[in-house]
Amino acid sequence: MSDTPLDEEKPLRERIAANPRPALKWLLGAVVLLALELGAVVGVVIKLLLTVARLGPLAPNPVAAALASAGEAAAGIPTLLSRALIPNDGFQPGGTGAWTGTFLGLEPKYAWLIRVVLIYVYAFVWLGWFWVGYRWFREHYRYADWTPRDDVVDRLRGHRWGQFGFVLVLTFFIMALFAPALGPTTVDANIQNPYTHYTKYYDEETETVQNVTVGTANLGSTSQGAGGENVGPWTYDDYKRFHPFGTITNGKDLFTYMAAGARVSLMIGLVSLLFSAGIASILAMLTAYYKGLADLATVIVSDSIQALPVLLVLILASAVFSGTWLANLYNGAVMLMLIFSLTYWPFFWRALRGPSLQVSEEEWIDAARSFGQKPRTIMQKHMLPYVTGYLLIYASLTLGGIIISVAGLSYVGLGITPPTPEWGTVVASGQPYVATASWHISLIPGIMITLIVIGFNAFGDGIRDALDPQSEGTDGGEAAIAGGGGA
Repeated sequence: MSDTPLDEEKPLRERIAANPRPALKWLLGAVVLLALELGAVVGVVIKLLLTVARLGPLAPNPVAAALASAGEAAAGIPTLLSRALIPNDGFQPGGTGAWTGTFLGLEPKYAWLIRVVLIYVYAFVWLGWFWVGYRWFREHYRYADWTPRDDVVDRLRGHRWGQFGFVLVLTFFIMALFAPALGPTTVDANIQNPYTHYTKYYDEETETVQNVTVGTANLGSTSQGAGGENVGPWTYDDYKRFHPFGTITNGKDLFTYMAAGARVSLMIGLVSLLFSAGIASILAMLTAYYKGLADLATVIVSDSIQALPVLLVLILASAVFSGTWLANLYNGAVMLMLIFSLTYWPFFWRALRGPSLQVSEEEWIDAARSFGQKPRTIMQKHMLPYVTGYLLIYASLTLGGIIISVAGLSYVGLGITPPTPEWGTVVASGQPYVATASWHISLIPGIMITLIVIGFNAFGDGIRDALDPQSEGTDGGEAAIAGGGGA
């Protein structure tokens, strides 16, 4: 592609039409990978749409009812890495020997482990396929042999600390995306509606297989640190249900709780980032282009917000709005998204203001003005692309801060409303048992929160050093964002 003169460059779709074979091969591979999890993908999309539809004021809500029906129909779509194909719930007839109801008659822990390993392998295959697509794009469809983006990718590939963070972040994302399949049981059965689901077990006293509600089984599997009431990590309870992380104080499975909580934390973090980064980007473009009064007014407003202790503002806003209709939307998640969006945009704007002002003084901006381009076009095409890299850096650093802030608010009872799973809530519930045999209730979630925050910070360091190698070893950017992410 490099021998083609630049003045003959064609749009990407025309280049693909001229040489469709690589694109079709990649698309075919993507379709095959997607088909393996089609039921799960459709289910996630419908669930997201259903969540948005339920925010509406209509009651009854015909859209929500239609989406709920569609969700039930989507449950019948075959999915390879599902609980139905690789089940881990079962019992031992007679109390010994092969298991009934589990994958290949294996012990529940091995069946669960196989499903988890396959899910992570599937996710990493997708990652590798995206890398193959990028390589094919460079080889077959890009004119230039080299672009500055290639150097960024190469530097990131050699940045071990950033790669360590990337692995942690990816692990967290996979846990959130595949939460329904990763847990040894389901959120509906084990957490939300335990008395409408049943589990079978072998009763050694009567020497028969008994059927009992999950709620009743949970009451006999509590972890409260004393009197033998503890189901620790990597053990079975009295009903032969496997618990990778043990159980919590009311007998519910901790791993299922953590996986579902990861999805809630990720959704709050991403939506908050989207809105706060969007507000900051628009203001950064406007203030850098027009300067003067627009810049001064934004400085005053942002400084006023930044002067307030973030943690105090979060607690105050959560307390003021608790008990209102806003706090009831998606069990308080919508309220947290709004609070984080409105309190975090000044930190993004401060980070983008300097680079935006520098770009606005470049000669090509004056040239665009002299050619009569509209301000909106200049900001979109000639200014915004040069500050996008800064957005990636600060977004990765801020997302970890939002996750730990959500956990902190839930810890003090001002975050997500139970029974919706959230990491801070389970840390608080296990606090009285830290020094007992039930130490795992608080310690495991606490370690996971720490690892996730370290992962996002390390990945942000990698992106920063890859985009700007001159900044390696400095911590100005981290300090700037720490005020917003350290709540």
